[in-house]
Amino acid sequence: MDHPFKGPQVSRQDDLYADVVGAYGSALGRLARGYEVDGERRRDLLQDIHLALWQSLDRFDARCSLRTWTYRVAHNLAISKVIRRRTRMPTLVGVDDLELRAESGDREDQFDRARAAARLLTIIHELKPLDLQVMLPRRPGRTGDRRGDRPVGRQRRHQGA
Repeated sequence: MDHPFKGPQVSRQDDLYADVVGAYGSALGRLARGYEVDGERRRDLLQDIHLALWQSLDRFDARCSLRTWTYRVAHNLAISKVIRRRTRMPTLVGVDDLELRAESGDREDQFDRARAAARLLTIIHELKPLDLQVMLPRRPGRTGDRRGDRPVGRQRRHQGA
């Protein structure tokens, strides 16, 4: 691969970045969507994530996997940007103080799924930074159990012979 800059470090950094984008590019987009509901801010965040990743790859020493490095850099940048922006917002609420109100004239059953999901994302993005970190990593239908993140509901039990 021809690079406009000379030196083995730049070439290695560019090659690692190409590997990251190829393997995790779409996942980084999903990560940005999880942190930013606004489309313009999401694009800015994704661009900042890519820049931070490229800059950090000159320090990558393979003590962890490239995947772990990628997600660590992306998460740290995203949460610091969100926290910085959120601390300036005076209307943040905690999970305990959150009231889910239907808009005037509308009932929850009248919302279609897409509108309800968009509204929920907006509510989540109004949370204080610590509450936001608690809400985002969880996946629907999961308990958050550290022993494998098992689905909620009926569970198979091992029956010995």
